[in-house]
Amino acid sequence: MLNSLVTVALPLIPKKIVEKVAKPYIAGENLSNTIEVVRKLNYSGATATLDILGEDVTSKEDSQKATNDCLSILDAIAKEKINSNLSLKLTHLGLKLDYSICEENLKSIIDSAKEKNIFVRIDMEDHTCTDETIKLFRAMRNRHEKVGVVIQAYLKRSEKDIRALVSEKTNLRLCKGIYNERAEIAFKNRKEIQNNFLKLLEIIFDGKSFVGIATHDDVLIDGAKKIIAKKNISKDEFEFQMLLGVRKEKRDLLIAEGNHLRVYAPFGKDWYPYSIRRLKENPRMAFYIAKAFLGFEN
Repeated sequence: MLNSLVTVALPLIPKKIVEKVAKPYIAGENLSNTIEVVRKLNYSGATATLDILGEDVTSKEDSQKATNDCLSILDAIAKEKINSNLSLKLTHLGLKLDYSICEENLKSIIDSAKEKNIFVRIDMEDHTCTDETIKLFRAMRNRHEKVGVVIQAYLKRSEKDIRALVSEKTNLRLCKGIYNERAEIAFKNRKEIQNNFLKLLEIIFDGKSFVGIATHDDVLIDGAKKIIAKKNISKDEFEFQMLLGVRKEKRDLLIAEGNHLRVYAPFGKDWYPYSIRRLKENPRMAFYIAKAFLGFEN
């Protein structure tokens, strides 16, 4: 009950409070601070993927700024020799503004990543972007073999998409999905989403594609382990992926078991909308926000 009330009230909560509670989820506001966070992750046995926060740009200038930011991340990964990929959202590069603008921006990023031998993950967004995201992914993979895409288990179309992508030996990231989609196109029940996630994971393994198993859900982690054992999957054929600031103890345990684990490390000045989404997903957020509010008031 308290969690529901806090979720509804989030827009009314002072930004300072949200910032205090959300701080563990954000690697920093600038790239130099973020590099140090990645170094610590690497030291702990984890790899990373860096993402400059932001999406749905409304001008060509903003899309170019996002592109330049991505190029700076690639430069920093290469220069600092950190073990990290780059993740990006196509609406940040102008997908909803103009397809051709987004394509040209993406080409410049992919070409730079190829030159530096850095892997790039193209994130998936709401369902209106799915077809164009997959289309652009395929075009970019022709420019650089180290490019992957994300598929969301809660979309009913995802089985068809995954069957096509694994036939092309695509490097996939499988996640539940966070966007609020209609029941006609998305599974809404938690158990249905979990079942579909594990079904899709089996299809990916059967298709011999590499997969990032992106989840903090014990049902899915345990289910993935059972599939991996049953099919005798090598640890080099997959990695677990988790968000910065979420379930560090579980992350450390997976690493201790000998699994590859990658941490999604978002950073930048557009931390607020991302943080609101993370807090809405966190069942313990009511406790943390109440605690932060009391501390802020005292």
